[in-house]
Amino acid sequence: MLVKVFGSAVFGVEATTITVEVNIDKGIGYHLVGLPDNAIKESSYRIAAALKNNGYSLPGKKITINMAPADLRKEGSAYDLTLAIGILVASGQIRADELQHYVIMGELSLDGGLQPIKGALSIAIKAKEEGFKGFILPIQNVKEAAIVEGLDVYGIENVVQVIDFFEGRGTIEPTIIDTQEEFSKTLDFPEFDFSDVKGQESIKRCMEIAAAGGHNIILIGPPGSGKTMLAKRLPSILPPMTMKEALETTKIHSVAGKIKDAGLMSQRPFRSPHHTASSVSLVGGGSYPQPGEISLAHNGVLFLDELPEFKREVLEVMRQPLEDREVTISRAKFTITYPSSFMLVASMNPSPSGYFNDPNAPVSSSPAEMQRYLGKISGPLLDRIDIHIEVTPVPFEKLTETRKAESSIEIRKRVTKARKIQTERFESMNHIHYNAQMNSKHIREYCVLDEASLQLLKTAMERLNLSARAYDRILKVSRTIADLEGSEGLKPAHIAEAIQYRSLDREGWLG
Repeated sequence: MLVKVFGSAVFGVEATTITVEVNIDKGIGYHLVGLPDNAIKESSYRIAAALKNNGYSLPGKKITINMAPADLRKEGSAYDLTLAIGILVASGQIRADELQHYVIMGELSLDGGLQPIKGALSIAIKAKEEGFKGFILPIQNVKEAAIVEGLDVYGIENVVQVIDFFEGRGTIEPTIIDTQEEFSKTLDFPEFDFSDVKGQESIKRCMEIAAAGGHNIILIGPPGSGKTMLAKRLPSILPPMTMKEALETTKIHSVAGKIKDAGLMSQRPFRSPHHTASSVSLVGGGSYPQPGEISLAHNGVLFLDELPEFKREVLEVMRQPLEDREVTISRAKFTITYPSSFMLVASMNPSPSGYFNDPNAPVSSSPAEMQRYLGKISGPLLDRIDIHIEVTPVPFEKLTETRKAESSIEIRKRVTKARKIQTERFESMNHIHYNAQMNSKHIREYCVLDEASLQLLKTAMERLNLSARAYDRILKVSRTIADLEGSEGLKPAHIAEAIQYRSLDREGWLG
């Protein structure tokens, strides 16, 4: 008897429906074809034990299973349940008249229990697109899949529940999640708040500008000046995610298996990889492609602490994703694109010892050592960072102040207001939502300078020997400063403030 069961494979962040054809005939043997990997080939042992422990058996006949399309590589153990149900129906042990209306996925334990799978949200979206009635999957993944409306999503704990469901004995109800309610669960009292930061008013202002325009920022300062503390608080002042952003972010984390018993992600991600990270872990890929840190930070913040400690080649692979807001991984057998629209926040010491031009410093570095240290970061990468700011240690008087600083919620209100102006400005454009994403054409259109501003910028460009890309960055940051003030045009004050935020471009910065 021939039976067709439907599963799904995830490539990048999109799913492809897989038809599992099970044929049982006279003879003996277990033949699995259709480019399965080792995890799928081993499934026969898990399926045999799971069925035996629940009163069923693997038939002692010739079992041929084809996973179509046969030229597409299938990976992982999530097809166990699909294969098991197909074998049971094909061997006549159970009836399942409605089988063709459901996508079935799940990894089997030897006792018949189900283990969680990756990419449940992508699979659910594809199942709805292709007109399936429902999706049967492990209960641990049910919340993320139930985000998709118009699809019955059933969370299952054991293979017997699936059998009972198809034979009409089960009382399993589809899981229903109020997406709007899930989405509205935003933190009004963030874990990390700017009110905890003493002093550093100019740096907070920088952070506010960066958040308002989506600008990349680098913090330069000695150890203990508060760089990491400030970076961790940046997500708390970013505007709340839109529903579209929340779905995109949840999809990527679902594919990477990072969502543990949770539904829609309503908080912007904050990723902080260690400086020993490889280029594959940062941008994604590998023999079984997975999204990297830059994609997991999509719609959120990627924090690279101690930037010069990262390997140069690791930092260089980020140049293209920073510009294109997506990363394409090309191999001989596949090409995958992951979204990676993130805010880069980097921090670094100004010298190997950490102290710079400080007469009281415990250790000082020679100019040659400092040049070598800063030389690890390439000019093109620095050019892609809009704001460079020096962080100085907080004086004792500020540390002991009892007065509470401005909270993240207050700053977020101003940031959200500025972002709203930008959203209206770029409403007719598909891929541009805030100032940092503007290209040269948009800069010419929206960053028109008066004579005084033009002269000021010309002088700064000549004296600081800035590149054409730095010129664009200054104009983008000026546009954001103007938006925070609610100003229609750019004024010399906006340009002057933006020029201050190019510390690493200043000639003689190294002494």
